[in-house]
Amino acid sequence: MNLKSLLSFLFIAFSSSVFSQGNTAFAITGQSNKNFNWSDIRSIDMASGNVNAVLFENGKTKFSFTDAATKKPVDQITIKGVPAVFKLNNEVKVSAQEVSLKNPSPTFLMSAAIAYDQKHDKLFFASMQTGKLIWLDLRSSSETRSFFTIETPLVDRADINDEAFNITRMTIGSDGNGYALTNDGNHLISFTTGKKTIVTDLGNLIDAESNTAVSIHNKCSSWGGDIVADAFGKLILFSASHAVFEIDIKSRIATYKGSVLNLPPAFSLNGAAVDNDENVIVSSANTFEGFYKINMKNFSASKIDTKGQIFNASDLASSNLLGQAQAKAGTAALPALDVIGNRFISVYPNPVSTGQIKISFDHNIAGEYKIALTDLQGRLIENKTVYVKYPGQVENFKMKTKPVRGLYLIKITDVLNQNIFSGKLVVE
Repeated sequence: MNLKSLLSFLFIAFSSSVFSQGNTAFAITGQSNKNFNWSDIRSIDMASGNVNAVLFENGKTKFSFTDAATKKPVDQITIKGVPAVFKLNNEVKVSAQEVSLKNPSPTFLMSAAIAYDQKHDKLFFASMQTGKLIWLDLRSSSETRSFFTIETPLVDRADINDEAFNITRMTIGSDGNGYALTNDGNHLISFTTGKKTIVTDLGNLIDAESNTAVSIHNKCSSWGGDIVADAFGKLILFSASHAVFEIDIKSRIATYKGSVLNLPPAFSLNGAAVDNDENVIVSSANTFEGFYKINMKNFSASKIDTKGQIFNASDLASSNLLGQAQAKAGTAALPALDVIGNRFISVYPNPVSTGQIKISFDHNIAGEYKIALTDLQGRLIENKTVYVKYPGQVENFKMKTKPVRGLYLIKITDVLNQNIFSGKLVVE
């Protein structure tokens, strides 16, 4: 084994050991100390705040960038509706309509939202200038980092010049889905993390009745920051201005819980990750104060004494959930969220435990479609007629009465009664 191969092997082995540690957070950081280009990816030891591995350095690390649907290389990104003046590689480009980037780095347009999917060992993040979902496959043993993306942006038809649409909060929930949130709180996005990535806009967050003084939609108090997940289907939001909200994913109700104490006034809270002791470690994108640890019992923050070089971080992510120690055995486990379907239809999750599934009409022509759920003997359990208006339309299929555990058949036909899809669905 030559020296280069040995170093590569040691780096991969070291990286794998680092990623497996529960007290590691992944961070989007500046390229160097005192740098505000959030385009590098590092892993951070949450106990000390020290960097323990560099996963990707923009402009230095070799990478592949692939469209997950077409399997073709992403060799160009076009940014539409950009400001008249756009800075690209330290050169000012003038364009009133759009700018095209040739052979773009996956992180070149920076990110302020990242989430770690431990089950599939993927690091998801959102591009700030395109709003698209990108992920780094950490299972690859190659020196060349493998990035993937999908064409569909997280928020459809969003104006990238409007800060309200920026994706600044992201995490993986206890159900195994990814969740992302726009600054203004009007788009709570879910995305599947398995073989097929499907994006669903769940809608706007709703202020709890008790939110009389602080609204989840208020720009001054509630934009920016990050979200973490607990083991019981909730999200906890920490805003850039230190406000704390609890979000119920099903109802989309956001309840104001208080404010983080003892952070410096200039500390813009931008990243959050749960550590092994179920504290929340937070970072700032615009200051170099280092990391703080929040005690979730009283929202009190204390500074982490970091001996190594301190980077600013626009976002953090870990594999831990709040409340996982208190959750009953199996409650917080990430279930299989496999997607069944074909090039026309995607049905998920499978198995289903809530009595509700989602059906994505990926490449279907507009028209009427019928959905039927039967038992293995062909007896009808539930049916629904839907009208598809556009490709990628997602429909909820809710069972009025949840059937007993077992194997069922789901069938979808078009207006001519032609079979579009049929498959087996597991009900837990």
